[in-house]
Amino acid sequence: MKRWSTVALTTVVASALAFTGCAKKEEPPVNEGTNKGNNQETEKVEPPKQTEKVKLTIGSWRTEDTEAYKKIIAAFNETNPDIEIEFKPTKNTEYNTVLNTALQTGGGPDIIHLRPYAAGKQLADGGYLEPLDNLQGMDVFSKDTLLAATGSDGKVYGVPTVFSSTQIFYNKKLFEQYNLQEPKTWDELLKVADTLKQNKVTPFAFGSKEGWLLSLTHGALGPSSYGGSDFTNKVASGEAKLTDPAYIDSIKAMKDLVPYFPDNYVGLGMDDIRNLFVTEQAGMFVMGDWEVAVMKKMNPDLQLDLFPVPPKDAGGKATVTTWVDGSFAVNKASANKEAAMKFVEFMTTKQFGEIVINELQKPSTIPGVSAADPLVSKIAQNADTIATPYMAVVYLGGGNPTTKATLETSLQGMYLDKMTPEQVADEVQKSADTWFQPQK
Repeated sequence: MKRWSTVALTTVVASALAFTGCAKKEEPPVNEGTNKGNNQETEKVEPPKQTEKVKLTIGSWRTEDTEAYKKIIAAFNETNPDIEIEFKPTKNTEYNTVLNTALQTGGGPDIIHLRPYAAGKQLADGGYLEPLDNLQGMDVFSKDTLLAATGSDGKVYGVPTVFSSTQIFYNKKLFEQYNLQEPKTWDELLKVADTLKQNKVTPFAFGSKEGWLLSLTHGALGPSSYGGSDFTNKVASGEAKLTDPAYIDSIKAMKDLVPYFPDNYVGLGMDDIRNLFVTEQAGMFVMGDWEVAVMKKMNPDLQLDLFPVPPKDAGGKATVTTWVDGSFAVNKASANKEAAMKFVEFMTTKQFGEIVINELQKPSTIPGVSAADPLVSKIAQNADTIATPYMAVVYLGGGNPTTKATLETSLQGMYLDKMTPEQVADEVQKSADTWFQPQK
């Protein structure tokens, strides 16, 4: 059959040439690699070789941030398509052990989510991280912000990403029901608490069962008594002690709030006091911004708002308390440090800050970015303008046990009527004396 087809085709072609009287030579059959009508062989075109992508991993304890980091990585890839990044978080309670084990054996993720302050400093001092002082974009951060990832050598080892902040959340419906306004002084705050109590509403959702709740509450309310950042800076530089009258007054203020706490508050933990607030049995809640999403989910109808902690006197300054809730560092053992540096540099941009504030619903460390959610925007604006450091975390996280932990156990003792405010302050200072070096 094949032979017949070839003969027939030759006959048809010959007849056509004879009919037209064309004297052209018969063209050779077109073979693979030739150009018909040209008789010249062309070179084979090789498909372009695809550049192999550089692959990076990001380690973190924030499993809940996975979807947000997919969007962050996608934004980075718009201008860096040759870098493939995987966000690989570890369970919060296991992260430190997993990370430290990997680093000690020369491994670990290319980009490391650093716990703030003392924990991050330990990794820097251990020689596991690349210094970032010369990284482009680092000048957008204040010295106080960079302190969260500064080593003992004074070099910066991480790009701070988000702030956590504490303030007083309140139930707008209850405030409107009892004709209450956001207080502007400490005395006004106590009057609000009195009105709620008289109307059978627990003024503050509070419990002392878990120590961290005590240091957090004191960190938020204390600046009203001791004067905020000015006093904190004096403690940091060694000019003031934690036994100073101003600090003792801040402990006394915590004790003075006992009449406004729930019944059996010494046996209440975080879940208990959150439930009190979201079920609208309590009017106010001193808490961190990360609880906003949780509270809205638990009670979508909750009319939630917030105000900063009012000053002791009318001429004072209202405050929220902030601290850096993690930074990102480059693993010194990474085989792709150049690519990792590009990603952490991206973390210094407003584009990154805007994604963070809207996806994580937390204040960005990048100044001047705002959120679409009005409540988150309010939190971020306060963090930008009236923040004071969370002293127990920023400056008192050292020691064994830490001075922060000593504050917590001492405050628990005070609420059990086993210690006075003066004794609490004395214990905290004794702990600091065992390790704290003033920062000049």
